[in-house]
Amino acid sequence: MSHWLTIWRAAQLVGVARGVLQQQVRDGRLSTSEGLVSTDSLLQLYPQARLEEHGLLERVTHIRDEAFGRRVRERLLPSQEVLAQRLFNQSQDLADAQRHLQRYHALVLSVQQRVRELGAQRRDDAAWQELEREVTQGLARALATESVGYLEVMDDMLKVMSAQVTVRPSGREFTVEGRDTLLQAGLRAGLMLNYGCGNGTCGMCKVRVISGEVARTQACDYPMSEAERAQGYTLACAHTAASPELTLELLEAAGPEDIPHQQIVAHVRAASALAPDTRLLHLQTPRSHRLRFLAGQSVTLGLATEGDDVHATLPLASCPCDDRNLQFFVARDAADAFAQRVFDSRLKAGDAVTVWGPQGEFVLAESTRPLVFAACDTAFAPVKSLIEHALALDAAPSLSLFWLATRTDGHFLANQCRAWSEALDAFEVALSNDGDAAAGARQIASAMRADLFDIECDFYLAGPQAFVDTLRAELRAAGVPPAQVFAEVL
Repeated sequence: MSHWLTIWRAAQLVGVARGVLQQQVRDGRLSTSEGLVSTDSLLQLYPQARLEEHGLLERVTHIRDEAFGRRVRERLLPSQEVLAQRLFNQSQDLADAQRHLQRYHALVLSVQQRVRELGAQRRDDAAWQELEREVTQGLARALATESVGYLEVMDDMLKVMSAQVTVRPSGREFTVEGRDTLLQAGLRAGLMLNYGCGNGTCGMCKVRVISGEVARTQACDYPMSEAERAQGYTLACAHTAASPELTLELLEAAGPEDIPHQQIVAHVRAASALAPDTRLLHLQTPRSHRLRFLAGQSVTLGLATEGDDVHATLPLASCPCDDRNLQFFVARDAADAFAQRVFDSRLKAGDAVTVWGPQGEFVLAESTRPLVFAACDTAFAPVKSLIEHALALDAAPSLSLFWLATRTDGHFLANQCRAWSEALDAFEVALSNDGDAAAGARQIASAMRADLFDIECDFYLAGPQAFVDTLRAELRAAGVPPAQVFAEVL
């Protein structure tokens, strides 16, 4: 008998991006029923996901990406208390199913007996005899022993090791793994959740539990009213999923306009060299005051040292899921007072830096199209943030990156890009060099056309004015609709 799965869970089981399965649904290669896919149709599309029946449990850690074995090795299992609650919920579900099966079995036996009695009274009635045969044969089929499918077993295991959360009203889904709170898991999955302090004090991450159970993971000071508790409200930052499946009602940001402007005093964690003319500035916010931002946005940094106010507006190079650790790429520039302080080591670990923001609308649009990114030099910062966010969302069928360097050390994170390409089947990267930004943009446009150009993509461009303008003109000439091109001039 086929087992029904959500797209999210099905993607986890066969080891592909959710966006890939969604594309196959749109192409008609994978059928759905009320948004669910059957394990039979999934195995037809991914026969390599089927294991031999013998030795199933011994081979369970050797699935495509060895996810389960890796989680154990990296100690990503939930806490003992949460694991016990999930197992208890699974046992309850199993007991309920067994009880229902026993009742149905008794009902069918009763019907079978009654049919026999009526059939005996009407031996000349062929219809009654046929009905008796159908009931008997149907009962035999129901009681027949069938081998348990591999995907069904893995689905049950996933429900213990991780919890699937569905968000209302958006319908988005994410997985809670290890000891993550609901807030941490949601942010890691790329959701634009509403929150403030992240430590149970402000109450801004309040959510309502529609179905399922939660467990507290840390103490919180926010005074939840009795009325709120009665309605099922809880704090996402202080709770995790205690049941294998959970449905929450919460508010999500629709775009940059929903992200409040903030002022935070952060401190320098490190200012390290990525290349001779490029530094990585790592700031850390207080635990009680994290920066809420969207991937691709920028902030203004301020220094008040030696009697001077030095400011710089820089795009964030980090993912919103790690809201305490903010990363920036700083290029050497003798005319930039902020950059000078970073390069001459006057900005040291522990120094205070005021952060204002976020700002900017260079963010991922709601889309299921393939994503193409193009960056020039340190404008790779917002593109890196967008890529990490897109990978967390797991909704794009494919991602491609074109990175132009106009300086000798312009590809300062080339190894990171190659690692993405090697680890992810749906990720491609092309690194190019040209001392002129406009000429380099034309070179990228030519590479797009030669390698994978498809106007049914969303294009994200970041770099100096000449780079952005030239590449945007090339895309427009190729027929790409303006609504599918997003740009940030830096």
